[in-house]
Amino acid sequence: MIRKMRIMDVEQVAAIEKEIFADPWSEQSFQHSMKVPQNLYLVVEENDKILAYCGLWGVAEEGQICNVAVKEEERGRGLATMMLSELLKQGSEMEIKAFTLEVRVSNASAIHVYKKLGFETAGVRKNYYTKPNEDALIMWYYL
Repeated sequence: MIRKMRIMDVEQVAAIEKEIFADPWSEQSFQHSMKVPQNLYLVVEENDKILAYCGLWGVAEEGQICNVAVKEEERGRGLATMMLSELLKQGSEMEIKAFTLEVRVSNASAIHVYKKLGFETAGVRKNYYTKPNEDALIMWYYL
């Protein structure tokens, strides 16, 4: 089930964040960001366990997609595609007209998902990521 993230989800979300990312967000960072009315966070939940999550920071009519993650053992099930489709839908209901994100240039599976959803590459941010240092593709999706 895809639903809005709740404060009680943050512990599981932060644990996934630590497993996947070299520079993970803390529980406090998620809690703070979730309190901003223009932001939206979704989770995929199954049997009381969080399998995936993503966030969107809304500014004017643009949405910055962040924190897209799927537990490693749950990958390949289409969860990211379903979750991001719902994020785009709910974002459009918030009157967001354009969505952007950054993704490691080496993350072929994520780039494939984003392109399948209609995102297009707009440029490169040099040395955007650390641990290890890597460029990021800047991708945009317009309604």
